[in-house]
Amino acid sequence: MSSSPDVIVSPLTHSQTFRSRLWRSDGDLWMKTIRMRLRLLGLWQVVPRKILNIGRRRTHRRSILVCRLRRKSLARLLPWLVNAAMDSQQKTYVVGQAQIAARPLEPALYLVATPIGNLGDITLRALETLAAADVLACEDTRVTRVLLDRYGIRQRPGAYHEHNASEAGPKLIAALEAGRSVALVSDAGTPLVSDPGFRLVEQAQAAGIRVVPIPGPSAVLAALTASGLPSDAFLFAGFLPVKDGQRKSRLTELGAVPATLIFFESPRRLADTLVAMAETLGDRRAAIGRELTKTFEEMRTGTLAELAAHYAQATTPKGEIVICVAPPEKQADAPEDIDRLLVSLAAEMPASKAAAEAAKMTGQPKQALYRRLMDLKDG
Repeated sequence: MSSSPDVIVSPLTHSQTFRSRLWRSDGDLWMKTIRMRLRLLGLWQVVPRKILNIGRRRTHRRSILVCRLRRKSLARLLPWLVNAAMDSQQKTYVVGQAQIAARPLEPALYLVATPIGNLGDITLRALETLAAADVLACEDTRVTRVLLDRYGIRQRPGAYHEHNASEAGPKLIAALEAGRSVALVSDAGTPLVSDPGFRLVEQAQAAGIRVVPIPGPSAVLAALTASGLPSDAFLFAGFLPVKDGQRKSRLTELGAVPATLIFFESPRRLADTLVAMAETLGDRRAAIGRELTKTFEEMRTGTLAELAAHYAQATTPKGEIVICVAPPEKQADAPEDIDRLLVSLAAEMPASKAAAEAAKMTGQPKQALYRRLMDLKDG
């Protein structure tokens, strides 16, 4: 039997061959050709190097690829490539040691919330959506790649952010109109919260495309729930203006809002922002959330003046910052105003019901208001 290497069938087309003459004359060219074919299959990053390095040895002149792949080695390589090619077509994600197949998605724009720090905070529904989507759009492909690799999701994300929204947006809408499913994620948290994704949602709705929220982590809600401030009503105001005058004007506009105010802020501007808040909003209670869900998570509470003094002396903090500020204190109603309210309500409903409505509006005891209404009627 001849000792020359056997012919290897190309993993891509199964019709082209690499002959021993090529192998012996230029091993590097053989390796480059294999690389090209594996890249076209999308397998280059996952093929074990120990398979491709079979036959590599060092001679006294240089390192060459000695292609001694015979039937036994070929039997190891090609079945693995076939299985890998089949696996690459499957849409799966990995949880623990289990590989789970993702169910097909209906054509729609999916807004997927991703972890704000701890990768373990993602939901199973979000993982399945990321794995099954035909198109994955993200703010920064490098950040999203970390999440995808963590859960074994084979996706090729494309960038969609404020700098390319005018160019990337129409392409995503075209994919949706063609019947494909598109998943949109931000670097962290829920898309569209302090994020340019709202333009894409607006375009999708205008085109009659279904928009599906996939809820999950949110820095806004995480900070609010841990702040100890009222959570029955709150307003997220995003980032404040950088310039001091514009920042104070914006705070003045928000000062009368009867709700907990929530802001994002840069660590470098935190101390100046707290000073402006104390001067404009008064010495309200507040909470500073830093690096939420991460290793060095911190939640610091106090009045705005106390927090401003602390961060003015401390070194510049690191990480993402969320500021929560308590709503303004309710002003006590003047007795004359309460009397007018009671008389007005009593003209439209029974006295007991008028007292109950006034109690809801003023926060005062119902019985006291009822007695006051009776005195007004007797007087």
